[in-house]
Amino acid sequence: MGSIEEEESPLIEEGLISQEPKLYAQDGSVDLHGNPPLKEKTGNWKACPFILGNECCERLAYYGIAGNLITYLTTKLHQGNVSAARNVTTWQGTCYLTPLIGAVLADAYWGRYWTIACFSGIYFIGMSALTLSASVPALKPAECISGFCPSATPAQYAMFFGGLYLIALGTGGIKPCVSSFGADQFDDTDSRERVKKASFFNWFYFSINIGALVSSSLLVWIQENRGWGLGFGIPTVFMGLAIASFFFGTPLYRFQKPGGSPITRISQVVVASFHKSTLKVPEDTTLLYETQDKNSAIAGSRKIEHTDDCQYLDKAAIISEEESKAGDFSNSWRLCTVTQVEELKILIRMFPIWASGIIFSAVYAQMSTMFVQQGRAMDCKIGSFQLPPAALGTFDTASVIIWVPLYDRFIVPLARRFTGVDKGFTEIQRMGIGLFVSVLCMAAAAIVEIIRLHLANELGLVESGAPVPISVLWQIPQYFILGAAEVFYFIGQLEFFYDQSPDAMRSLCSALALLTNALGNYLSSLILTLVTYFTTRNGEQGWISDNLNSGHLDYYFWLLAGLSLVNMAVYFFSAARYKQKKAS
Repeated sequence: MGSIEEEESPLIEEGLISQEPKLYAQDGSVDLHGNPPLKEKTGNWKACPFILGNECCERLAYYGIAGNLITYLTTKLHQGNVSAARNVTTWQGTCYLTPLIGAVLADAYWGRYWTIACFSGIYFIGMSALTLSASVPALKPAECISGFCPSATPAQYAMFFGGLYLIALGTGGIKPCVSSFGADQFDDTDSRERVKKASFFNWFYFSINIGALVSSSLLVWIQENRGWGLGFGIPTVFMGLAIASFFFGTPLYRFQKPGGSPITRISQVVVASFHKSTLKVPEDTTLLYETQDKNSAIAGSRKIEHTDDCQYLDKAAIISEEESKAGDFSNSWRLCTVTQVEELKILIRMFPIWASGIIFSAVYAQMSTMFVQQGRAMDCKIGSFQLPPAALGTFDTASVIIWVPLYDRFIVPLARRFTGVDKGFTEIQRMGIGLFVSVLCMAAAAIVEIIRLHLANELGLVESGAPVPISVLWQIPQYFILGAAEVFYFIGQLEFFYDQSPDAMRSLCSALALLTNALGNYLSSLILTLVTYFTTRNGEQGWISDNLNSGHLDYYFWLLAGLSLVNMAVYFFSAARYKQKKAS
């Protein structure tokens, strides 16, 4: 990874000497009134507390619903385990697909600020509907009587699922925009602010996990012990606080202008290059079409310098004889600017880096699936307290909360001495470290399982399937390592897709990064299906049987470790060939 060709900003000390402070941001952003933003009064860390507060409260609201949703479906809506699990996974998958809608609206038409504002309102309406469905007697399903549990009425289903999917739609406008909007508060052309922007992504992820920690502990207890009306009402109040926090910061924000539909621009490049497929790209690439203005023809976007890869697409920027004679360069379906062509090239170059997130997300999905199943086959008693295996997920959250300040305050200054990079590691290097750590996580889980199976065999518990008397706390290392992998990979991914994406496609690229979470979950399900199919042929128990003591869950974890290792090797190969975006 050290050989990657990059143009890094100078270190902080060098930046203080070599750069004169500018009064206004130079990255094309504007203030609330549409004027160039004055640095002293807008953006930077002074605007970020409102965005971080918004994210923390919104994530607390989201996980306050998602964390215990399956319990509500089974105990209050009286659904079976299969139906409830299907409804939860379908809804969560939808929450990671709707960001594509919000991203296109933000980049093309509304801008990130108004997209967040509008979809936050939809989100709040959904939360309110959910709270009413759990509070108003006419909207709540009847309680079970003597083992008989009446089904919910169509109106009750409509109220509950209507609210639930309004939340899914609302989160689609917030997820892809809020991290990018926070990063917009730092001027890309200022070396000092670039360093602060890298730190922002760390604290952004920290805020997510603070919200998740509160919801997965306190809110789950309230829902199961004080009632679902209150348990859903508290997240609704926090969503209201998230909206208020966001709007309070409005006078301090810097705004990037929407640049028109990214899908249209991509299509134009493909169509124009196909139309001019017989033309030859000139050796002098300065002859390719580009506007003469300081800024690009795409609103809110800087010009992007030409690169030599994917030369076929350069045909879209060739000025034909007919266009030259007529002097008419207005048809974007026949002639595109170099910047527009480079936008598509950037997406193509980013694809292998993006794809690495799918297997990483499949590994991450084990925290809520096979790690829990492994914990159920261990001793979950801590003194007189019975610890739910799923509760160990809080150790992952705690790990992130520990690792973020550790990374920001200690690892970055130390790494800077060796790498010469102002933020310690480049995004590419940081993600690579995260992939390596994910291999260690799966290895740690496999080793714990080997020890557990050995003990089960010694104590004769293979046939009975009884929990093995080995403390569930032995799982803590794998959760802690997974938290470290998150801090390196997921935060690096956030930063990478912001920095390397075209200026006018940042929300879309953030949505594509989120899409790897959904695809990772689907991949995890596919791997489980294939493993079960191939290991249960000829009447075998299989690696993952209902009785884990007679199975080989350790083989499954080693399989994931091997896939992660291959994924890491492919990633390193792609990273070594990756060309950084060069914005003028």
